[in-house]
Amino acid sequence: MADEPKEQAAEAAAPAKQAPQPKKPLEKMTAKELREYALELGGIVGVHGMNKEELLAAIKAGLGISEESGAKLFAKEVHEVKGHIRGLKTKRQEARGAGDKKKVASLRRRISRLKKKTRRLAAAG
Repeated sequence: MADEPKEQAAEAAAPAKQAPQPKKPLEKMTAKELREYALELGGIVGVHGMNKEELLAAIKAGLGISEESGAKLFAKEVHEVKGHIRGLKTKRQEARGAGDKKKVASLRRRISRLKKKTRRLAAAG
C-alpha cells in the first residue's frame, strides 16, 4: 500500500515531462490553436494576452527550439526583394503612362521573376 502513492505520483509526473506533439507545424497554427497548445505544455504564463508571434516565441523557448529556424531565416532577403519589386512597379506605371509597351512587358516579367524568388525564399526558410 505504501508503494501505490509513489507509483501514482510517478505516473502523473511522466506525462508532464514529455511535451505533446503539435497537430501541425507551429507556424501554420492559428493563435487560438497556439494558445491551446501552450496551455497543454504548461509553464507558459499569460497565454491569453499574447499575440501569435509572442506565442510562437514562448512555445519555441519552452520546447528548446532555436529562433533561427523557421520563416525568419530569409526575412531580410525577402524584404529587400520586395522593395526592389515596389521600385519596378512604379517604373512600370510610368512606362504605362508613356505608352511604352515593350518596357511594360519587360518590367512585368522582371516583377514576376522576383515574386517567384520571394516565394522560394519563404518556402526555404
